[in-house]
Amino acid sequence: MNSDTTMNITILYFASLADEANCQTETVHVDTSTSLTELYEQLRQKHHFSQPQQQLRVAINDYFAHWTDTIHDGDSVAFITPVAGG
Repeated sequence: MNSDTTMNITILYFASLADEANCQTETVHVDTSTSLTELYEQLRQKHHFSQPQQQLRVAINDYFAHWTDTIHDGDSVAFITPVAGG
């Protein structure tokens, strides 16, 4: 992989995802064509996440995003689990 075809993305984990990943943040190197859905699937396989993508919200650089949004080199991506209120 060379730097023209890859990007560095900072991943932020919260709640059960942080527990399952055994960390709250990590930097990953992915292909520039990687979608948010593909990114989550790669991380789900790596960390054996129990939450399917359909149950999560995603944020890019501290703003809620759509799963179809594009990520760029240096972005920060957070996967957010459902929050129960009471």
